[in-house]
Amino acid sequence: MLIPKTPNTSPLLTRQEAAEYLGVSPATLAKWASEKTQALPYIKVGRLVRYRIADLDAYISHSVAE
Repeated sequence: MLIPKTPNTSPLLTRQEAAEYLGVSPATLAKWASEKTQALPYIKVGRLVRYRIADLDAYISHSVAE
C-alpha cells in the first residue's frame, strides 16, 4: 500500500538547524529540552530530536520583550 505524499507545511529541522535559526547553540537547545526551562516544543523520532519551524516562529513571537 502506498502512502500518499502530502505537502509538508512545517518542515522539521535538526537541532543544529534550529539552533542556527534561533541564534543559539545546539547545546543550549539540548539544555532547554532536558531542563524544560523554555516552552519550546520538539519532536522525538527515535533518538533524533526535530523542531518544527512553526513552533520556532511561535517561540520567537512569545519571547518578544516589551
